[in-house]
Amino acid sequence: MFDYFNDITFANKEMLWLLLVIPGIIAWYIWKNKIYSPELKVSSTQGFEGLPRSLKYYFRHSLIVLRILSICLLILVLARPQSRSSWKDVKTEGIDIVMALDISGSMLAKDLKPSRLEAAKEVAQDFIDSRPNDRIGLVIFSGESFTQCPLTTDHAVIKNLFAGIHTGMVKDGTAIGNGLATSVSRIKDSKAKSKVVILLTDGVNNQGSIAPLTAAEIAKAFGVRVYTIGVGTIGKALAPVGMYPDGSYEYGYVDVNIDEKTLGEIGSMTGGKYFRATDNDKLKDIYKEIDRLEKTIFEEKNFTNKAEHFLPFAIAAALLLLIEFILKNRVFRSIP
Repeated sequence: MFDYFNDITFANKEMLWLLLVIPGIIAWYIWKNKIYSPELKVSSTQGFEGLPRSLKYYFRHSLIVLRILSICLLILVLARPQSRSSWKDVKTEGIDIVMALDISGSMLAKDLKPSRLEAAKEVAQDFIDSRPNDRIGLVIFSGESFTQCPLTTDHAVIKNLFAGIHTGMVKDGTAIGNGLATSVSRIKDSKAKSKVVILLTDGVNNQGSIAPLTAAEIAKAFGVRVYTIGVGTIGKALAPVGMYPDGSYEYGYVDVNIDEKTLGEIGSMTGGKYFRATDNDKLKDIYKEIDRLEKTIFEEKNFTNKAEHFLPFAIAAALLLLIEFILKNRVFRSIP
């Protein structure tokens, strides 16, 4: 009930000033009863003592109460109570994003914790959580590339697939061009207004049949924006240098060599950007920046509807006046 009155506004608020007449009516009624009270002179009141009082006595002021309430309600009617309901018609248009992840053996380097690959997987999954309205796909590459997951809004599926990604799934090497070309092929026919590829690698293109800049030209032709991320510290990093018979890796410090020039050209050529991630925190910041750069499109329309609510007040006022009229002429009728 109280929520109902919280939603009420008045079209003619100035009419509420008429409520100031109510104290005047009450004062007039009190004065009138003092001046015009009937008197009956008797020699003694002893015979009246102990007599029960009728209901009329207790309800003798009911007429003025009904009159005041009806006046208040009529003033509210004049003020035109209204309720306002509003709603939004929100159109959400997500962005199609393909994440291309390098899974070559060098991604096991430990300059990011616990390794470049595991750090990239963890941060990528957080990025997916932050994009609930987007279709996201996943491409992995090393010496070859293939689509791990096509574009989908079922982000739980993609995150489950991330858990199973590891080095050695395809032959080793770094085929950046192939990884990018495969990503573009998965997104080129998208009807989304914004098509994005996020390509993460830690090396130099040394495999594949497509040159990285050729793949970038293809991306540009199809309106695909490419954000490239070079992951690896500056200088040397603890990385695999061999493998033991049991399948475990032998680690040693090797030079970090990332083709930043080519990655930068890919970004600028397609309208994207190149980033360098030297540690876990930097990698997280990069994905946050991409998240800010690629905002989901929202089209919002506001609608407002007003409804008049004077009728219940008018009916209540009419009922109170009717009750007052009946009581005045039937119960409290005065003798001329």
